[in-house]
Amino acid sequence: MENKTYEESMKELEQVVKDLESGELSLDESIKKFEKGMELSKHCSSLLEDAEKKITLLIEKENGEVSEESFEIDEE
Repeated sequence: MENKTYEESMKELEQVVKDLESGELSLDESIKKFEKGMELSKHCSSLLEDAEKKITLLIEKENGEVSEESFEIDEE
């Protein structure tokens, strides 16, 4: 899973959710899908955290110097 992109992981996670919501899976299949969904969710979360750490805003101060500030995403 380490080499999957965020988009690939989200698409797979969406399919897992659809499969679970269909009501057509056995209990064992549902548990396996749920576990896979949890793994995908954690992977997506990790990728988002990494992206957040890499994003910076460059702000030019009054004296012409450039500094970096962390960009934080407000979670709603």
